[in-house]
Amino acid sequence: MAKLKLIHRCTDCGSAHPKWSGRCVTCGAWNSLVEDVEGPDEKVSLAAGLALVPPGEAKPINDISTHLGGPVSTHIAELDRVLGGGLVPGSVTLLGGEPGIGKSTLLLQLLASSNRKCLYVTAEESAQQVKLRADRLGVNSPDLWLLSEMSLANILRSVDELKPDVLVVDSIQTVVDPELGSTPGSVVQVRGCAHRLVQEAKHRDLTVVIVGHVTKEGGLAGPRVLEHVVDTVLSFEGERHHALRLLRAAKHRFGPTNELGLFEMTEEGLIGVPDASQLFLNDRRTGVPGSVVVPTIEGHRPLLVEVQALTNKTSGGVPARRSAQGLDPGRLALLLAVIERRARVEVHTHEVYASVVGGVKLTEPGTDLGLCLAIVSAISNKPLPSDLVVIGEVGLAGEVRQVSQIQRRLTEAARLGFARAIVPASAPAKTEGLSVMRVGTLSEALAHAGLN
Repeated sequence: MAKLKLIHRCTDCGSAHPKWSGRCVTCGAWNSLVEDVEGPDEKVSLAAGLALVPPGEAKPINDISTHLGGPVSTHIAELDRVLGGGLVPGSVTLLGGEPGIGKSTLLLQLLASSNRKCLYVTAEESAQQVKLRADRLGVNSPDLWLLSEMSLANILRSVDELKPDVLVVDSIQTVVDPELGSTPGSVVQVRGCAHRLVQEAKHRDLTVVIVGHVTKEGGLAGPRVLEHVVDTVLSFEGERHHALRLLRAAKHRFGPTNELGLFEMTEEGLIGVPDASQLFLNDRRTGVPGSVVVPTIEGHRPLLVEVQALTNKTSGGVPARRSAQGLDPGRLALLLAVIERRARVEVHTHEVYASVVGGVKLTEPGTDLGLCLAIVSAISNKPLPSDLVVIGEVGLAGEVRQVSQIQRRLTEAARLGFARAIVPASAPAKTEGLSVMRVGTLSEALAHAGLN
């Protein structure tokens, strides 16, 4: 038996080190070295699949054809939106998400609706478990084949026999190449198996979808090279206690990465949500202090979401607590300082709890002004008008700055029946059916909202 050697491998770049150190000398990442084993057959195994790739030929750039196989629709509208039309033959897609979020459900629905020959490799569950889930979802396709297998060699043998159009591997962390001298889920195994699957996809013009585990911080587990070798990286997000699920593309070689797919988890599976704004505002209570509606942009899609704030005055010198759900805590702290310093509203003596309703995470600065108004509304116990939407970024000087695609946000607000909007002073022309109030500072916004 070949002798194994203990090494430390970087989870970001995959480089090997003879001993542990706090920083990888190859890529500079901190705290990225983990224990691994290395065998003499590893290099041979990693290069074995290169024999499948024909030798390259240098050509003048003007002779290179830009025609590629077009995307094939998945017949799931929200998924096609994120993928720019569908899955491209010969491409490799990496799907990540927390356990129980619905990745397997999405993949089963994808394969059942694709109208192509599909092979679903489940390395974590038995075929019977997957069949039970398929029965609950009403998935019944004669072109869908199940294989419960962890060995990469056996998986590729089944691909040779069935010759599917679409291959799903769930998940890459549990697939093992017997020729690699390492344990399942190690950097060597994940990197080697992913490389081999990419080579097979290009060689066979096979559409491959790989499921990846995520870390407790929400990033994809395994070496960073896993994200580099694939064509598309999808992130499936959502709060487990909410029905809403969000699908984003962190990387997509065949289209844009700024689109957002929205699904609702039901007993019948995942259902696309074409009108997400209406879903977010269905249970909204009007006339309550600390509540405001903010039009935001996800990709090319305008969404109206409710931002809520709750404050409670502290006593006895107890430090005021700040909590943010669906918002950046650092951004919340910055805006609280701006409110107190520039708008002269006392916030340091209040606990502040801010939340985005529906399980959505907002990261764009266009929500700043709405959050500020919601906080002041909660402190003063004065509700904002129920037909008001608020848009704008707030700077450290208390100025209200322009944000992108304001016209699309206002049009969506008017469609849903809102009558008034507070926007930056440099906002474009007004929207039909909407009274637009332009403000240059946070103090002006508070005055227009009746909060000063």
